[in-house]
This record gives sequence, structure tokens and C-alpha cells, in this order.
Amino acid sequence: MINTSDVIIRLQKLMEQHQLSASAFAEKIGVQRSSISHLLSGRNKPSLDLLVKIEANFEEVSFEWLLKGNENLAHISAPTPTPQQIAPRNKIEDSTKNEASLDQNEEIVSIVHYYADGSFERFTKR
Repeated sequence: MINTSDVIIRLQKLMEQHQLSASAFAEKIGVQRSSISHLLSGRNKPSLDLLVKIEANFEEVSFEWLLKGNENLAHISAPTPTPQQIAPRNKIEDSTKNEASLDQNEEIVSIVHYYADGSFERFTKR
């Protein structure tokens, strides 16, 4: 069963991470301000239509996270950097190194491919 109060907490986290007020959030996803106000106050439960609009307007948000919170929230905390903003993680001299070279406590959760035309694809572990 979906816990509505947890969904609302995740929406508040999303709004906070994007520095959006309730009215700015409503405008971004294309709903009335009162819909968000009623949702945040607990008066209404989130509708499927509302969740679809949120997922469609925030590329880092999935239904899995909205409904169950099963994904790492770290990817929500900042917008995707451009290739020029990314510093190399480690200088790798041996091109044969693979994921075994990661520290035992590290886990890859997202890979982003950037293309010359400025587009990109994000692959996240589910």
C-alpha cells in the first residue's frame, strides 16, 4: 500500500531541491495552485494525473521514487552538470581497469553519456 504522507514528503523534498514554492511547483507541472496547497496540507491525496505530470516535468523523478521512495535521492540534489563542469574522478593510466578498481564501499548508481550536440542520456540503477 502507498503511504500518502511519504509521497507528500518526497514532493516537498523535490520542491526544496529545485527551490520551488508551492505556486511555482504548480505552475511548472501545469496544475492549479490550490491542488498543491490541498495536497501539502493533507486535505487531498495525490492523483495519478498529478503524479504523471510531476514525473513528466522532472527528468530525475520516477514513479518508483514518487510512490515508494526506493531510489537514492542524491541524484535529485543538483542539476546535471555540463561536460565542461565535470572534473575527472581519478586519473586512470591503465585502460584495462574495471569496476573492480572501485573501493569496496562504492557503488555506481548512475551513468551519464554526453553527446557532441549537447544532448545526454542518463542510466540509473533500479
